Amino acid sequence: MTLHTSAEKSRTKQWTVRLDLFEQGDLTKVHAVLDTGDTTLQSRTSAQRNPHDAPVPEIGDEYAAGRALIDLGNQLLRAGSTDAAPSR
Repeated sequence: MTLHTSAEKSRTKQWTVRLDLFEQGDLTKVHAVLDTGDTTLQSRTSAQRNPHDAPVPEIGDEYAAGRALIDLGNQLLRAGSTDAAPSR
């Protein structure tokens, strides 16, 4: 059993997420980069406007960026599971 004491040191880290958005007509593309200081994860996603919807670029930005962030989150969860798995 490990006892945790109040003498344990706390730590602070800063992770940086960069989202680059590119619009090409009705298509919005996103390149997302997460830099943890120890590793870098990347995601490339897109959103296509339905031709029957009004042309509101912000909506495409939100969908494409949201998809990129979800993908980065899934990558982090997979990395955590791999790192937590016992060595064989």
